[in-house]
Amino acid sequence: MNRVTIAIAAFFGLALALYWQTQIKRSEMDAIKVVGVERPDFIADDLRTTQFNEQGLIESRVTAEHMEHYASSDITHFTKPVYLIYPENGKAQWQLSADQGQLNKQSNQISLENNVIIDAIDIEEPLQSLTTNDVSLDLTTMIGSSQDMVYIKGKGFMIQGLGLHADLNTQKLSLLSQVEGTYESQ
Repeated sequence: MNRVTIAIAAFFGLALALYWQTQIKRSEMDAIKVVGVERPDFIADDLRTTQFNEQGLIESRVTAEHMEHYASSDITHFTKPVYLIYPENGKAQWQLSADQGQLNKQSNQISLENNVIIDAIDIEEPLQSLTTNDVSLDLTTMIGSSQDMVYIKGKGFMIQGLGLHADLNTQKLSLLSQVEGTYESQ
């Protein structure tokens, strides 16, 4: 063999070794990627938003310290959300707040977790405040539910119970079990 043949063989051998090395690195990088970890498409701090219905009436207002939206699942995560809910008549009646929240646009549901407080906007409402650890609210039907302990404060009464079913349009509320109440005479 002459020197040119050896040089060409060495050149191709080196090229093959470098190609093989990059393929190994690429497969290692693919193995390092965590399957299922999704990055948010939108991030906002100090969020303030207003949503309108087809008639142009306000449907809801949302403020939050932090928001992350994931377009692939159409889910939005909130930190310290505050929702103002406007049922059928177009007037704000309820303010919902929590430490964490999640909005699923596909099912049109809000899930609030940790230190959930639902306050009546009108000070004349008999039911003034509802506190629990977890609430889900369907924005289409305005029906909320919880399986956790619920504490209700109103004008002259306090009630607690396990589980909740609430229709914000009709303003009907049911505690599902273990209900205890304290009433004050006025």
